[in-house]
Order: sequence, then structure tokens, then C-alpha cells
Amino acid sequence: MNLEAPKAPDPWRAARELGAVLELPRLAWRAPFLLSLPRGGGAPVMVLPGFGTGDASTLVLRAFLRGLGYDARGWGLGRNRGDVRALVPRLIEKALAFHAKRREPLRLVGWSLGGVIAREVARERPELVACVVTLGSPVVGGPKYTLAAEFYRRQGVDLDALEVQIAEREKLAIERPITAIYSRRDGVVAWQACIDRSNPSVTHAEVETTHTGLGFNAEVYELVARALDPGAVAKR
Repeated sequence: MNLEAPKAPDPWRAARELGAVLELPRLAWRAPFLLSLPRGGGAPVMVLPGFGTGDASTLVLRAFLRGLGYDARGWGLGRNRGDVRALVPRLIEKALAFHAKRREPLRLVGWSLGGVIAREVARERPELVACVVTLGSPVVGGPKYTLAAEFYRRQGVDLDALEVQIAEREKLAIERPITAIYSRRDGVVAWQACIDRSNPSVTHAEVETTHTGLGFNAEVYELVARALDPGAVAKR
């Protein structure tokens, strides 16, 4: 894939995110087809929310996955305040507890920053993770190429230095299969920053929706279901 360098989205593009409300009726119309997708057989899934949001934001997606027979759960850590270094160990603890109880690895679905955290859990503890699905997750540059950049700058974060640290971190490959879903209409995260240039196990999938719409888009739901399919995971 020939890519230009990422740039933070123009703030005016965020207005397009209001179009996400149109995704729900489309999702409802496609529901009969979506619920005919491969069944989960009780496989455990944890859905991680994006920056500034909590489990309420992933309620519809989790309900869909439960409808397919997955044991789909929220992350249970309240609002995602963006501290990846602090959150990854807490997610690993939850994954360990889940693994001890179920004796099988988790499937992780992360929206935006939630996907960044999911990737780091899989990187550090691959034996706890079956696969990762990311929705509009900035895997290049961290928050530098997102609308959250200014928030991090105000917190004293050197975004250029952080980008270098993330690039260095990417030298340690993620061993588990990754499905990276992104949209060029994303008004929150530069779509180029969602393209994983480092891990050979990644499959990219482009959709037509906004960043907010990624959590309610019928095409996204189909891609997530196929990525989590126990039969497909076993083959990758």
C-alpha cells in the first residue's frame, strides 16, 4: 500500500461525525443478515472503548456479538482516560483472570484508542489473546495524528518523542492475527495512521463511515464477525 504521511484531521471534518446517527437504522435493516453470520460458540470477547468513552459506547456492538453466540463483555474499567501505560497491565490482569476461568484465549475488539491497548496486550501476552480487531485505531504516532493531539500536548506530552517511542515499540511484532478496520472518512483519526506497517499478521479492511460510525456500521459488524469466527481464527 503506497501511503502518504499521516496528518492530524482538520477540526472541521469532525462535523461529519454527526452522520453516525444514520448508521443505526441501516444496522437495524441489515440485522437479519448479520445474525446469520458464523456463530461464536461461546468464545470469549472483550470490547475496549475509545478515548473518553466507556462500556456504554460499545453496548450495541456487544449485543450484536452476544446475538452471534459470543461471550461478549465490556472492559469494566470505566472511562478510557488515555493512559495506555497504566491501562495495559490492568487489561492483562483481566485477561489472566478470564483465561484462568475459561481456559481459552480472549478475542479483543478495540475501538480507536481501545484498539491500541488491545494490540499492546496481545504484544506482551500473546498466549492470552486469540486475535485482535481494531476500529479506527491510531497505530502510527499515537495521538499525534488525531483530534486528541491538543489534549495530550496540554498534559505536557511530547508527541514527536512519543511517535518515536511507538515506532521503536513496533519492532516487536505482534504474534496474533490482527484485523485493522479503517475509513478515509474518519474525522477523528487520520486514516493513514490506522495502517499497520510493521506486523505481518495484519489484514486491513476499508469501510465507508465516520469514526463514530465505526461502532454502529453494518459492514464493520460483518467484518468483526468474520474476523472473530473461531474457524477463521484457527486457520490464520
